Amino acid sequence: MIDSRPLVDSFGRLHNNLRISVTDRCNIRCFYCMPADNVEFMDRGELLTFEEIERFVRVAAPLGINKLRLTGGEPLVRRNLSELIGRLSTIEGIDDIGLTTNGILLADQAADLHAAGLARINISLDALDPIRFKEVTRREGYEKVLEGIEAARETGFDPIKINAVSIRGLTEDQLLPFGRLARETGIEVRFIEFMPLDADNAWERDRVLFASEIRERLEAEFGPLVARGRTDPTAPASQFEFADGVGRVGFIASVSEPFCGNCNRFRLTADGKLRNCLFSLEETDVKELIRETGTDEQIVEAIAASIHAKAEGHEINTARFIQPDRPMYSIGG
Repeated sequence: MIDSRPLVDSFGRLHNNLRISVTDRCNIRCFYCMPADNVEFMDRGELLTFEEIERFVRVAAPLGINKLRLTGGEPLVRRNLSELIGRLSTIEGIDDIGLTTNGILLADQAADLHAAGLARINISLDALDPIRFKEVTRREGYEKVLEGIEAARETGFDPIKINAVSIRGLTEDQLLPFGRLARETGIEVRFIEFMPLDADNAWERDRVLFASEIRERLEAEFGPLVARGRTDPTAPASQFEFADGVGRVGFIASVSEPFCGNCNRFRLTADGKLRNCLFSLEETDVKELIRETGTDEQIVEAIAASIHAKAEGHEINTARFIQPDRPMYSIGG
């Protein structure tokens, strides 16, 4: 019988949220995530199959895992992703499956994803201008993203959230357009502070546009923002709505206001490595356990050991911080 003990780390944090990367490949090249050219992707044989991912989740679910999020790279470049969602949605205990996508392929897949059991979707979009979009992504595709957002709305995804990384000196002029988008469409825009996970190791703290500054600029244009509180204290975003009741925004202040103390998440990379923190310097290889002769009990022990070893926080704001060797696209967003 599979052990059903809850996943609690040495700091008392309960873990029920698993993020699963299905690929490291992507169809754009955002500078804060991956190199512009000559990217060395994993061999496809190194990626976990859908059957292997399903097995891992079936083992993990009795440990209290009830929330899943599929990521990449760009998850929609993985063929037949709706098949995996269908498999995962049937697992007892899993009651929340989300997806983070750049939206370029979403228009063609939205209906199938929704029918398979996906209800919530986050779309990464850092600019509401095609020129600025290309500066960030170093690729075309802005109009495709807009088509994907509209397809998600028509299909019935709820909620739909836009994830916008805010970078000083580059996307500051996009703050107000995103505020208008939130007010005009009902889509929640979540502003994310620029984090040190870029492939070029070029992150600089003075390029971080802090959540407090973003809020001030939005309020100067649209009026006060009222805190909605955290319905889920483990959620990474602090949520606000405009005082007139029109429009909602969120802030993920990973740098200026770390939320490590309430973290409930861990990650399975596309090549079968467990990471107990986005910024972890160590990984637990579970692919061979899943793929070869490992028992379910051995997988449980590997998960529990990884969670127990989780550090207190990412230490971005200390001299001790060391950027992980893996960039974001290889870890999974």
